[in-house]
Amino acid sequence: MQLWRYGSRMKKKLNPDELNLITLAAQYSDEGKALSLLESLRWPNGVMCPHCNHNEVYSLKPKRTSKSPGRMGLYCCAACRKQFTVKVGTVFEGSHIPVSKWLMAMFIICSSKKSVSAHQLHRMLDITYKTAWFMAHRIRFAMDDDTQPMLSGTVEVDETFIGGKGDVRTMSLRKTPVVALISRKGKMKARVVSNVTQKNIGQCLNECVSKEAVVNTDDLPTYDKPLKDYKRHDVVNHSAKEYARRNPDGSIAHVNSAESFFSLLKRGVYGAWHHISREHLPKYANEFAFRWNHNKVTDGERMAKFAGLIEGKRLTYRQAV
Repeated sequence: MQLWRYGSRMKKKLNPDELNLITLAAQYSDEGKALSLLESLRWPNGVMCPHCNHNEVYSLKPKRTSKSPGRMGLYCCAACRKQFTVKVGTVFEGSHIPVSKWLMAMFIICSSKKSVSAHQLHRMLDITYKTAWFMAHRIRFAMDDDTQPMLSGTVEVDETFIGGKGDVRTMSLRKTPVVALISRKGKMKARVVSNVTQKNIGQCLNECVSKEAVVNTDDLPTYDKPLKDYKRHDVVNHSAKEYARRNPDGSIAHVNSAESFFSLLKRGVYGAWHHISREHLPKYANEFAFRWNHNKVTDGERMAKFAGLIEGKRLTYRQAV
């Protein structure tokens, strides 16, 4: 993927592999350069109007006689005549945080395998804890990729419970179930449900998994009815300490990939966040699902992939709290 850096007459190609914290701090701490980088990430093929998607735009700069400096990175659309900046129509809209700090927050969260706490961002970026918390939630909100196709091939489905300690009687009250649906081809989706029932599991499967998929689960009976219409349902009997089985056709039945995802998610809970409310758990699951789906690329490329998801998403502070 080639990105373009704007702001000069000549367009210079930017390789996402060059993006790291050293580069961001040394070359993009200036707000003008940071805006140009974000424009390159959001509009790799040229600036487009977020209001009408028209590609004929021009830059607005204050006159020499003007006493006001004017907004940096301001454009006007030649079609609808509306003004905009690179933040309009994205999860960053309305933010007064410098774009240079947004870029560093994006890179840190996209590259932290076991995530990072809002307190850590607050210390690293020299911003208030409240600001860091809201920034992190906006980034996680944008990581929800609703453009992914249905999972196909061999798909593993498993569930875990996230939250405080609880015994069997109180687990449903204190812990929140997370369902992981992972294709052996590499992509996955995560869903947070109120409880593990046939209805909720069936809804997750209908939203995420193709009917032509071979689905692997453990021996939880809840999966049996929702999966009766799928191509095949392979069960590994965890109750009998069976964790992988070779089928007659040579395929291997297991849910080890889903277990690996849950291991990473719980490391984030124990090591970075310590506590997650049910309300915000879907955004935390989005974050880990996004990194899982882009684990074969560099940190800079992952950040560039994330920039492709910020379009058309908005999370206000009132909605977040």
